[in-house]
Amino acid sequence: MSKLGIKKNTRSNAITYLIVIVAFVLFTILSNGGVLGRKTVGLLVPACCYIVMAISLNLTVGILGELSLGHAGFMSVGAFAGVVASTGLSSTITSAPLRLAVAMVIGALFAAIAGFLIGIPVLRLRGDYLAIVTLAFGEIIKEIISCLIVGTDEKGLHIVFNYNGAKTVDDLGLSASGTAIIKGAQGASGVSTYSTFLAGAILVMVALVIVLNLVRSRTGRAIIAVRDNKIAAESVGISVTQYRMIAFVVSAALAGAAGALFGGNFSQLSATKFDFNTSILILVFVVLGGLGNMRGSVIAAALLTVLPELLRQFSDYRMLIYAIVLILVMIFTNNPQLKAFFARIKDRFTSKKEVAADAQ
Repeated sequence: MSKLGIKKNTRSNAITYLIVIVAFVLFTILSNGGVLGRKTVGLLVPACCYIVMAISLNLTVGILGELSLGHAGFMSVGAFAGVVASTGLSSTITSAPLRLAVAMVIGALFAAIAGFLIGIPVLRLRGDYLAIVTLAFGEIIKEIISCLIVGTDEKGLHIVFNYNGAKTVDDLGLSASGTAIIKGAQGASGVSTYSTFLAGAILVMVALVIVLNLVRSRTGRAIIAVRDNKIAAESVGISVTQYRMIAFVVSAALAGAAGALFGGNFSQLSATKFDFNTSILILVFVVLGGLGNMRGSVIAAALLTVLPELLRQFSDYRMLIYAIVLILVMIFTNNPQLKAFFARIKDRFTSKKEVAADAQ
């Protein structure tokens, strides 16, 4: 890669980081100043979670070039693993920020393991077949979590798998001081919230650093080569399965970390929050932001997360307006004439900057 290309990529990445930092500072000031409503403030952490989800899915869809429809499954693994870890360590780690950090690491680890295990059979497929199988695995993960009953006491974790629907929290055999964390189909309830907007902004920055540096690395170039031409990649000695697995596992790990942050934002959490509709929502963020465009994913996820709340004044028509906005954005962002128009403006602006630089 030429020095000019490296400089351009570095400048582009710096702009993306700057957008996140400025947005965090701006919304923190507005929130502390009482300008934002309570419901809008409540969307800040979920918005960060969805941004990380969009970045991670873009790694699979945009960079690897494979359509995954079960991404919410990895988010659910991270969410419930994080909730269990945070509750179980509440007496050992009294600091809420540290406990959140540990929960996100554990959530990412469990999601990465799930991604690896699922990737073994799934990544043998391509295209529509892979999309259907990932959708199935996402639903399987949701159903498995709905059958889990988990509690903790001084003896450690107690886990019961409620496969027949007849088991209850009493079957955990907890002591009097024990706490039931996950209660089967009811999910996790009575959990203390520990997620913060600062933690969300940090996670977004970490996700961007990981993905952007991965894409620009030797591994990232190999992943792109596999996406562009599998046969040519194999002919030069690139292990297609290995690099597809790397992208899939990293994507799952980031989704798990986002899930842990998401789970720590609610006192009650159900597996139904991570269904097929959530996976489609994240995919919409990726498509609207642009495949392979991480900055676009950040902006699209942030705007579309808060848009329904901004349209609340329109009452029953807000979701209709939301759908119309989505359709219009899709049409305009995929219009060849508009793309050519903005490309000409960008080229003209770039050429003027180069002329000014040469003059100096």
